[in-house]
Amino acid sequence: MKMNKYLSKGLVLTVVGILIGLFGSYMQVEEHNVYKWILVLAVIIFGIGFLTIVYSLIRKIERRSIVQDRTEHQQENKESNKETDETA
Repeated sequence: MKMNKYLSKGLVLTVVGILIGLFGSYMQVEEHNVYKWILVLAVIIFGIGFLTIVYSLIRKIERRSIVQDRTEHQQENKESNKETDETA
């Protein structure tokens, strides 16, 4: 299965967000004060990645719907052209 740019970007951001979150947890155990900002950054990056994945899935479904509508429209046009050819 070929991944589109939104799906691959979303997966990368999600994994990076998880890794930054793990680093923030490590910093919390080591009692560094910057761990709060690191965890906030991790949640934001993870959220952007997750939303990008959802967006890619919505685009995929929308594209399939558009392609299906086009093929149905083409079939209707072919059928109507056959009927007009037969009556002429």
